[in-house]
Amino acid sequence: MKIAMLARNANLYSHRRLKEAAEARGHTLDIINTLRCYMNIVSRRPEIYYNGEKLPLYDAVIPRIGASVTFYGLAVLRQFEMMGVYPLNESVGIGRSRDKLRSMQLLARDGIGLPVTTFAHDPKQTEEVIRLAGGAPVVVKLLEGTQGIGVVLADTERSAKSVIEAFRGADVNIMVQEFIKEAGGTDIRVLLVGGKVVAAMKRSGAEGEFRSNLHRGGSAVSIKISPEERATAIRAAKSMGLNVCGVDMLRSNHGPVVMEVNSSPGLEGVENATGIDIAGKIIEFIEKNAKPNSTRTKGKG
Repeated sequence: MKIAMLARNANLYSHRRLKEAAEARGHTLDIINTLRCYMNIVSRRPEIYYNGEKLPLYDAVIPRIGASVTFYGLAVLRQFEMMGVYPLNESVGIGRSRDKLRSMQLLARDGIGLPVTTFAHDPKQTEEVIRLAGGAPVVVKLLEGTQGIGVVLADTERSAKSVIEAFRGADVNIMVQEFIKEAGGTDIRVLLVGGKVVAAMKRSGAEGEFRSNLHRGGSAVSIKISPEERATAIRAAKSMGLNVCGVDMLRSNHGPVVMEVNSSPGLEGVENATGIDIAGKIIEFIEKNAKPNSTRTKGKG
């Protein structure tokens, strides 16, 4: 098979592993810088150009689109879909998961456990938003933040009000969530491929840090998840419409709650923690499922 990967940094661990796994199974994988693509949007003959040359027709495309280039990256991926190339994750699914507010609304619609989440535009509703989230402490999140950036723990009503009003004064969109104290600064990252759980790890934040992101000095160990946690992760992936994703959950007193569904999960932490060949499982999934013109959502939101 001839596979394209949309990625800006070919040297990242995840991208190197996917390329190695594909080549080990006899495929070719070209890493294409998403921002260097440009498109000819023409009826019945969609084309993508890269570095001055028209791209050949690929059997599959692996989107590893950075959060900062989501808009353009999804446009490029849609062009691949229009050309009949099989996408590992479809543009609609990635778009859903990248919109934090929309993803929460979709998960809530499907009855999946979530922390209490509130959202408002008018700063005058600040006190009511904090009250709806259960009162301080609360977690204030930028809708555009990634890897723990733009996530603030407000310990008191006063600090929560100050943080929310500061963000709104800067005209950025935020949501406010209840703080799951019993999680103790740890969360669970569950990796799914093709709707099946293939690995799970528990991530713990660095000393004094409530965020457990590995990019922020956290650590990870392999764990066995409960049947309820497994079912929650599978349902969350299905809600987003993602074939491959990482579902981040907290263990609360009322069961697992989903914090985020990541459409481009990093492989380094989970492969090192579990010893499982995630990259190989992803390529195997592509082998079994890649068919021309098989995009399921057909542009549905």
